Amino acid sequence: MELLAKAKALEAQGRNIVHMEIGEPDFPTPKSIVEAGVKAMQDGYIKYTSAAGLPQLRQAIAEYYAYCYQVSIDPDRIMITPGASGAFLLILATLLSKNKEILISDPGYPCNRNIIRLFEGRPKLVPVTYETHFHLTAKLVRDNWGENTIGVWLASPSNPTGTIIENDALKGICQEVEKQGGVLISDEIYHGLEYGKRSASALEFTQDAFVVNSFSKYFGMTGWRLGWVVVPASYCEVLERVAQNAFISAPSLSQYAALAALSEETFVELEERRNAFERRRDFLYDGLLDLGFSIETIPDGAFYIYADCSSITSDSYGFAWDLLEKVGVAITPGKDFGKANAHRYVRFAYTTSMSRLKEGIGRIQKYLCSAE
Repeated sequence: MELLAKAKALEAQGRNIVHMEIGEPDFPTPKSIVEAGVKAMQDGYIKYTSAAGLPQLRQAIAEYYAYCYQVSIDPDRIMITPGASGAFLLILATLLSKNKEILISDPGYPCNRNIIRLFEGRPKLVPVTYETHFHLTAKLVRDNWGENTIGVWLASPSNPTGTIIENDALKGICQEVEKQGGVLISDEIYHGLEYGKRSASALEFTQDAFVVNSFSKYFGMTGWRLGWVVVPASYCEVLERVAQNAFISAPSLSQYAALAALSEETFVELEERRNAFERRRDFLYDGLLDLGFSIETIPDGAFYIYADCSSITSDSYGFAWDLLEKVGVAITPGKDFGKANAHRYVRFAYTTSMSRLKEGIGRIQKYLCSAE
């Protein structure tokens, strides 16, 4: 976050910055979604909805799961939230008490461990490597489960690595968590942004997981602040009560707009964008390898590459800052995502145009040549 703030400050001073540190798609919200939002506003649909969300949107999401994952979900188990972050806040407010522990992978999205701490819980960071595709396994869950552990928090495709958990590994974790008597939280906000293989949902293996998704990443609705959670049936009532007290409801205007996000017309456009992301990934992957970075496993989802820069530097944090200050390329150091080999890694986000990615690769090459 400090580096992002510095990049924006330099830009405000007139510096030309190539942004590869931002986890937000550069594409605008699809026109069909915007038009639906405008119409809802003009028609006066701007009052509170129920805490669980619009019934027609919950039904549409249930149909989305039936189509994409071939699973049947009762719409009453779907809760619409202010972004995926709102869903995680509800889940952890419901589950956590002081010093209770949740297993999460290291590296991982930093806000996850911070939200756990917010509710006086303890994130137990479990180091993962390319050998497990940077994901937890059933064995890692079993070996790290302690007397205060209440559950596991997965994220696939992963931020920062862009990797997808294998189906057998996901199934094994679901079984292990059930055996331990714990709960599973599955962060699936990058589903839809996959290249070559489909992400499985935890719902394909269990009906007892909290499964979170969002309209932000694949659907391009970051600022609309809308997500959802599929809730285990036994938790629906309590989670809705927490939502009533915490949020009243998710933004009504965004909910009406999201109905258009789940239309056939919009999916055609979203697939074109996914294809563009894949082309960017391929270019950046090849470009980084040519520059001397090591990428141990091909990122097959999201819009990130987690690159090993140890052949270039022993300090990825200093390297990222130096790149920004000297050649105006903003990337994210591994330190932001945890402690496991953080000094070896940097994250590149291909959330900018192909021309800017090419400019960024050229600037990094110039930087490396000048350092020789």
